[in-house]
Amino acid sequence: MAHLFNRNILLGVSGGIAAYKSAELVRQLRERGAWVRVIMTRGAREFITPLTLQALSGNPVHTELLDATAEQGMGHIELARWADLLLIAPATADLIARLSAGRADDLLTTVALATPAPVLLAPAMNQQMWRDAATTANVATLRARGAVLVGPAAGEQACGDVGPGRMEEPPVIAEAAARLFASGVLDGKRVVITAGPTREALDPVRYLSNHSSGKMGYALARAAAEAGARTTLVSGPVDLQAPDRVHTLPVTSAQQMLQQCLALARECDIFIACAAVADYRPAQIQQRKIKKGAQQTSLQLVRNPDILATVANLENSPFCVGFAAETNDLLAYARDKMQRKNLDMIVANDVSDPAVGFGSDDNEVTVLWRGGEAALARAGKNTIARQIVELIARCSAADH
Repeated sequence: MAHLFNRNILLGVSGGIAAYKSAELVRQLRERGAWVRVIMTRGAREFITPLTLQALSGNPVHTELLDATAEQGMGHIELARWADLLLIAPATADLIARLSAGRADDLLTTVALATPAPVLLAPAMNQQMWRDAATTANVATLRARGAVLVGPAAGEQACGDVGPGRMEEPPVIAEAAARLFASGVLDGKRVVITAGPTREALDPVRYLSNHSSGKMGYALARAAAEAGARTTLVSGPVDLQAPDRVHTLPVTSAQQMLQQCLALARECDIFIACAAVADYRPAQIQQRKIKKGAQQTSLQLVRNPDILATVANLENSPFCVGFAAETNDLLAYARDKMQRKNLDMIVANDVSDPAVGFGSDDNEVTVLWRGGEAALARAGKNTIARQIVELIARCSAADH
């Protein structure tokens, strides 16, 4: 069974008799490790109660476009950014028509327009409605825009007709959702990623560090593995579970991270330095706890090695990607860093914004490479990670 571990699945339920299957679909998604939130249309609530899906998903069900409890009353934007996948099941003929026309007249259609996440539709309708020329044209339009369909299945329908139009069974839909995260764009590539902070010991009790949570690096490792890469994650101390299908090597200090990266760099194709490595470490580590004494004291620091620059300047170096976490003059500093360290690509993000800074679940970045750049709009870090991996795959293939 394919997994959806730590994926944010936003399930849209529209008004058809197949809505009763959505309860089992939530269970299937949760069983595969996904976090699930549910949007129900007005019609859906005639077939199944929000309380049922709330109990199964473990989250409140969203029904209204204007949400007074949401930040700035813009619940649809929060949901759109949260989602790694918008899954609509059942997707009725009416909903498909409204999506095709670009309508935004309820919460579900508005989120569909606002999300950068992929969209998976599970159609459910009468067999003649499915065969109608209007539905055929609407489905073609949505597919051309990148939407993916699972089903419909053929068989006996609630109205007594027999033919295509039945919503696929929940296990089939959940499996299709899991497959969407396996892009294959890095099949066979060897990728090394650094993540999290480093800790530089002062004494047996204290250390110097930073606020990095490791979330972006872990999201990149997950995305690289799903893209088919043999992925190794060199991680500083974080409170995160190791991604599935990723070889994770825990380290503490910058020196330890450098040693691991050098041991791996000559055998990898792509090196992504996402860790927030401490620039300095104490010149001397005290063997005993430093006792409180004078009102003022001084601490001598020495520069830590620049792990990314060291790897990027190796003979036959891998395709090297850096991160520039800045608080001002973002793109200028990023371009300078890319040139100075001889990088192939750099990802610039403004950590002064708490909505996309250290520890946040969202990110908003600009990716720069030799001869191009792309701004990635604010979205969940899993979504941003997949977009970055796709850019890396394209640029590294062109580079070689």
